[in-house]
Amino acid sequence: MKKKILIPTDFSKNAWNAITYVADLFKDQECDFYLLNAHGSTAYSTSEMMVSEPGTLSYDTAKIKSEEGLSKLMDMLDFREKNHKHSYTTLSQFNDPLSAINSVVEKRDIELVVMGTKGASDYENRLFGSNTVRVMEELRTCPILGIPQDARVVHLKEIVFPTSFKTHYKRRELIHLVALAQIQDAHICVLHVSEHQELDKEQKEDRKLLEECLEGASFSWHQIGGSDAAAGVQRFVESRNSDMVAFINRKHSFFTNIFSKPMVKELGMFSKVPLLVMHDLRN
Repeated sequence: MKKKILIPTDFSKNAWNAITYVADLFKDQECDFYLLNAHGSTAYSTSEMMVSEPGTLSYDTAKIKSEEGLSKLMDMLDFREKNHKHSYTTLSQFNDPLSAINSVVEKRDIELVVMGTKGASDYENRLFGSNTVRVMEELRTCPILGIPQDARVVHLKEIVFPTSFKTHYKRRELIHLVALAQIQDAHICVLHVSEHQELDKEQKEDRKLLEECLEGASFSWHQIGGSDAAAGVQRFVESRNSDMVAFINRKHSFFTNIFSKPMVKELGMFSKVPLLVMHDLRN
């Protein structure tokens, strides 16, 4: 069965890198890629005196620019080595990015959204753009893979999966992580950052459940001391030159408070390492 992957683009360099990254990541898999540009304008003109909508000059201008940009992307893809397992469809929507992505995910039965972590309009010192953060936080129906500008695919050898062992995982929540590890023959490092060396009874039960959920993938357990989860994960990733970080964005998760704050835009570990964000299906 073909994988159906949505790649939103604002025609920035980072967005182009996301396209090439995921094409290389799944080079041996049959994939249908959907390239989406969400365009819109809330600017007023003296002649229209209203928010732009179909039929107005500002709408038509934005639509033409969007379609021309998507056409240029297809031309750029023609210069890459042809992969007969891959197909590309362009989509132009007059909508805000999150609403457009939600709409396509639903209508096209998308199983993965891939985004550049920084858009064309975001500040240079921000690793994560506002649109990316919003989609990662609010899109709950599909996992998102965030690709930084400097990320390059050679081969995924190691994926770091931080956990507090304080949640009941579901197999269906981790199916995409397991599948990616299998496709890439990658090893999953389950990382626990804690000041306490010993797990309590409930944590041991959750660890056992997680072990069952990861069945079929190569994985190992790791623990490092400390109370700062973000710093601990960063040290671990950098010391091992890991290729990806994956986690479930769950309410009250130990990592969610880091992810949902502006701090995520400044975390150095994500300047080169892609981030796979999965979701708590109970929310």
